[in-house]
Amino acid sequence: MAVRQHKMNAKHIPTQGEPPLIIVTGMSGAGRSQALSDLEDFGYFAIDNLPPQFLVQIADLAQLPESDFSQVAAACDVRGGELFNQLLDILESGQLPVDHKLLFLDANDDTLINRFKESRRPHPLQTAKVSLADAIDIEREVLEPIRSSADVIIDTSNLRASELRARIQRDFLPGTVDNSLHILVSSFGFKYGIPTDADIVFDVRFLPNPYYDKDLRPLSGLDKPVADFVLNRKETKDFLKRWHPLLTEVIPRYVAEGKLNLGVALGCTGGRHRSVALAEETERFLKKAGYQVSIVHRDRERDQLDR
Repeated sequence: MAVRQHKMNAKHIPTQGEPPLIIVTGMSGAGRSQALSDLEDFGYFAIDNLPPQFLVQIADLAQLPESDFSQVAAACDVRGGELFNQLLDILESGQLPVDHKLLFLDANDDTLINRFKESRRPHPLQTAKVSLADAIDIEREVLEPIRSSADVIIDTSNLRASELRARIQRDFLPGTVDNSLHILVSSFGFKYGIPTDADIVFDVRFLPNPYYDKDLRPLSGLDKPVADFVLNRKETKDFLKRWHPLLTEVIPRYVAEGKLNLGVALGCTGGRHRSVALAEETERFLKKAGYQVSIVHRDRERDQLDR
C-alpha cells in the first residue's frame, strides 16, 4: 500500500457533489495511476494499492472534521491478490459510512498490450506460464462484476492524459472545472535570468525606460509616478490592446490541457520599473476576468537598478 504525500500548494474546498471517497479501480495499464495523481492534484488524499478491507477505516477517517482525510481517493486492484476479491462484497454490503463513487478505468486489449510493451513492465497477473494477452483476459473476467457496479467507466484507449483529467473533473469534481487554475504573475530582470518555472514569458524592454528619469530612478513600478510613466504611454496602451486578448485566448487552452498552475512572467532589464508596472496591470486584468491570481516581483529589490 502506498500513501502519496498530500499536495498542500492550494487547499481545495469541497463543493456540493464532490464525493468524500472515490475508489479507483480497473484494468492494469488503463490509467489508474494517472487518475489517482489527478485526484491528488484536486485535493484528495491519495492511497495506491489499498486492500479493500481498509476502506471502512478510511471512510471513518473521512468523516472527522478538519482531517486531511476529508477527501480520499483509494486505488484497489488485482495487485491485492485474494484480498481484492472482497471489494465487491464491501461495496454491496453498505459497510462504507460515507458517500462514495467507484471509478473504473478501462481500455481495449490492443492498447493495454502496447502500453505494457512501451513501459516494459509486466502485467501483475503475468507469469512465465501466463502470457500478457492471457493475463489481460484473466483480469478482465475477474473485474467484470466490479465494472458492472461502477458509477463511472472511462475508456482511456484514445484519451490523452489531459483528456482523462478533464473527464474526472466533469464526472466527479464539478466545483473545480472553472476555478482549478491558479496563475502566478511575476516580474523579473533579464540580467538576473529568466524564471525557470514560467510558462509564458514576455519581454517588455521595448517600452521607454523610467530609469533614465532621475526622479523616477529610485522608485519602482509599484509607485504611482513610475506606473503612470509606463502605463500611460501610447506604446504601452497599444501593447495592452494585444496582450489582454492574447491571455484571454490562451489561458482557457491551458485549462483544457489540465494545467493547474500557470506562470506568466514579464521581464525588463533589471526587473524594477517596466516589468513591475506591467505585471501589476496583468494581475488586475486576470483578477477581473475571474481567475485566481497571485503576484511576485522577483528582482524589484535588487541593489542594481534597471538600466
